[in-house]
Amino acid sequence: MKLTVLFIFLVASLSLTHLQAEVLWPQFRGPNGDGHCEAQNVPTEFHKDGDGQKWRTEIPGKGWSSPVVEGNSIWLTSAVEVEANDEEKAEIMTAQGIPSKKFKQLQVAKHVKLLALEVDRATGEIKREIELTKVETPDSIHGLNSYASPTPFLEASRLYTHFGTFGTFCIDTASGEVLWQARLPLKHGVGPGSSPFVYNDLIVLICDGVDQQYVAALDKNTGKEVWRTQRPPMRSTNGDHHKSYNTPILIEPTDGPPQLVCMGAQWLVSYAPETGEEIWKLDHGSGFSVVPRPVFSDKEQLIYISTGFGKPQLWAITPKGEVVWQEPKRIPSRPSPLLVGDELFVITEGGIATCFDAADGTAHWTERVGGNYSASPILADGHIYVCNQEGKIALLKPGKTYQLVSESDIGEQIMASPIALDGQMIIRSAEALYCFGN
Repeated sequence: MKLTVLFIFLVASLSLTHLQAEVLWPQFRGPNGDGHCEAQNVPTEFHKDGDGQKWRTEIPGKGWSSPVVEGNSIWLTSAVEVEANDEEKAEIMTAQGIPSKKFKQLQVAKHVKLLALEVDRATGEIKREIELTKVETPDSIHGLNSYASPTPFLEASRLYTHFGTFGTFCIDTASGEVLWQARLPLKHGVGPGSSPFVYNDLIVLICDGVDQQYVAALDKNTGKEVWRTQRPPMRSTNGDHHKSYNTPILIEPTDGPPQLVCMGAQWLVSYAPETGEEIWKLDHGSGFSVVPRPVFSDKEQLIYISTGFGKPQLWAITPKGEVVWQEPKRIPSRPSPLLVGDELFVITEGGIATCFDAADGTAHWTERVGGNYSASPILADGHIYVCNQEGKIALLKPGKTYQLVSESDIGEQIMASPIALDGQMIIRSAEALYCFGN
């Protein structure tokens, strides 16, 4: 009897381990949300219809969200828009209270259908197309944004998709069934951007809009709100300077409990993840529309942030909210920083790459890689991968000297951050999903 019980326990343990191992790329910026992965034999050359391309699949609709991967399934979100003509756009934007001087920088749809897509990793075939909701006359978004920009969060058999004010959905990846949906309404100003983050049984969502700013946690099993914490008051009376589009990170300091670090306009705030109670806050100035996801150095015990639009700066901060160093030049307001050992790598929207000493902020090198950037860099198999909006992929060697390894070009706009798997690189363009490698 004891042997039977032991056997059942071992089988159950092995099954659970297998399920957990199947989730290869769970969230925005990879396994730990910092751009690092353990993938090996990752391809280094990428050309449309060239050697090394395993498959290319046209994706319905548009979305800047990165894919996530469970076993042989690649999941991603997209938005199919029914476009408005110029006259209809002006009418819709006027009804939304948008000044005419902003019409050119915004886009709007008459209605939009939000999708979750499952793609076969081996063949590129779209196995499932799940319609989550249809939004009539959605809010306008920035011309560089999409209605499906937040990257989903994937656990074994559960996919949590988030579209900002347009809804949050939990999908059973085995059956494709939508288990629950929730909505936290707010005015993003230029569309959704913050990706969800899962901590234990909670889905944490940063909701920093023009009209209201808060961080909320939903029960991942039911979608019910567990806690909500309002952001600190802001100096600016301009609602556009209150909005932000950041994604939470969890840090585990050596001398204290875990913290949920949530960057926003004017404030960097640390919360107790289970309750949402504020631990500390830091006023970082007048930055807003913050996109780059912070990273944390276990070695240096420092959090690295970009302060966002305005005049972005790079700050290094202790887990108690104390500023250690600052750098005001050549800092991105869209791509996230990448920490590689003792060096911190950043690339600006205009393609200026800089490598800093993570401990004191000394710049080791600054070089122009070229192009325009929104996607965040990743580290895979000893290379830094950067993808620009013109469709070029550059590989750099980490280190205190600048080393360009290779440059490739797929000729299609890239806004989503790439993902690396053993022997493969998955890249989402504005038109298609690519798989390079074996």
